[in-house]
Amino acid sequence: MILVGRKALSLDEVYRVMFGQEKLELEETALQEVEKNFQFLQQFSAKKLIYGINTGFGPMAQYRIPEADTLQLQYNLIRSHSSGAGKCMSPLLTKGLMIARLSSFMQAHSGVHPEVVALLRDLINKDVYPCIYEHGGVGASGDLVQLAHLALVLIGEGEVYYKDQLHPTAEVFAKLGLQPIKVHIREGLAVINGTSAMTGVGLVNLIEARKLLGWSCIVSAMINEIVEAFDDHLSYELNIVKHHTGQNHVAAVMRGILKDSKMIRHRPDHLYKELEEEIFKDKVQEYYSLRCVPQILGPVHDTLAHAEKVVLAELNSVSDNPVVDHHNQNVYHGGNFHGDYISLEMDKLKIAITKLSMLSERQLNYLMNDKLNHKFPPFMNLGKLGFNFGMQGVQFTATSTVAENQTLSFPMYVHSIPNNNDNQDIVSMGCNAALMANKVIENTFEVLAIQVMTMLQAVDYLGCEDRLSTFSKRIYQEVRAIFPKFIEDSPRYTDIRKIKEYLVQQVPVSV
Repeated sequence: MILVGRKALSLDEVYRVMFGQEKLELEETALQEVEKNFQFLQQFSAKKLIYGINTGFGPMAQYRIPEADTLQLQYNLIRSHSSGAGKCMSPLLTKGLMIARLSSFMQAHSGVHPEVVALLRDLINKDVYPCIYEHGGVGASGDLVQLAHLALVLIGEGEVYYKDQLHPTAEVFAKLGLQPIKVHIREGLAVINGTSAMTGVGLVNLIEARKLLGWSCIVSAMINEIVEAFDDHLSYELNIVKHHTGQNHVAAVMRGILKDSKMIRHRPDHLYKELEEEIFKDKVQEYYSLRCVPQILGPVHDTLAHAEKVVLAELNSVSDNPVVDHHNQNVYHGGNFHGDYISLEMDKLKIAITKLSMLSERQLNYLMNDKLNHKFPPFMNLGKLGFNFGMQGVQFTATSTVAENQTLSFPMYVHSIPNNNDNQDIVSMGCNAALMANKVIENTFEVLAIQVMTMLQAVDYLGCEDRLSTFSKRIYQEVRAIFPKFIEDSPRYTDIRKIKEYLVQQVPVSV
């Protein structure tokens, strides 16, 4: 059971709820603070002009709303802003969004009735996910449109995914005995006015990007192994004189993967002795995609580390406006809903993962091109050259997918478009940034799947399974169990899907 409330949620706790089937519970003292916060706002808001309680919204805030209409105002806000388009976000991304919104409310600065947090907890624990559309909010008055679809479900309307099927919310609530919330003061504005959509997607991105980094270290180590590269570019001594945490960590992980390999060569045994050749058959130094992996993946590691710090800070923050402070007996108006922190980190993350996919594509090309590697048949073709095609077809898929990643890496952070009658005159586009980063991550799993397929074919061409390191041999055997060696041509799309699923589900190294 993961408690939400007084203590900041960690990425590990989020992971256990998202993937480990752990349930959430509301920490009792924090829940009491939510109640106190609500009671304070109820008392404080009488006879005062407070944005979004007795005023219109955005540029319409100069209009006072009569007391008799204030509750209907909140319903109007929810229904009018439930205007998303495109595809519904996956249940996994929506679950991240819901966890982020619940965490924000449990900071007890939103003025919501406790029934809001109770229903959010129940929806998460019962695997009921609102249909929240990808296209909508601009990430500046919060993720307004995406969170409006969450609010729509909380009041018992809209649609939800339950048991992998889309149903009317009222139907699922009746089946599970769930009660919609009622608007008491500002529940409409409180639910939609925050950064929880971009933050929730960002949490999933962090978890999946860590997996990709781990797999990139593994496949980069294995390609160095099967081409019998020299070991000094991974050595502690070479990397420690470059004072970057990520570089040294990646090099250490790769050394661990290869520690008992019988294929990696020690330079002094081959080149640091008297040699008579004028022209060497072996390259004295490997191509950059093999030799410079710590220097390439090191910045990816450090980028993910900083992104984790920022996204977790946002997860455990209050992103509402106004902020209701019962401790200081005041309501503060400002811009905590602005998503620039998440937007910038998601842009950096997707650029880093795109570079990781580019590294994978270059390593794949090295394996495919016999004029570069001088070791394998063209396209890792284990059949008859000219008659069979080996991995030629799947290389097109990898190349085109990396090209898509490169285009998607244009930053949303600097792509503000004013809207809302210029009230929102500079915006973050944070949810767009997070969703685009998620697409880059999904693409990169496909590219790595193709690279893994090719490397396994390379191992079989060399017949070197027993010379691999213990770690590499285990990976080889696990993947071969779902992707047998092939010689004759056949469709490969199901193999790509199976290996992609394996990569997503496994966490073989911690990076």
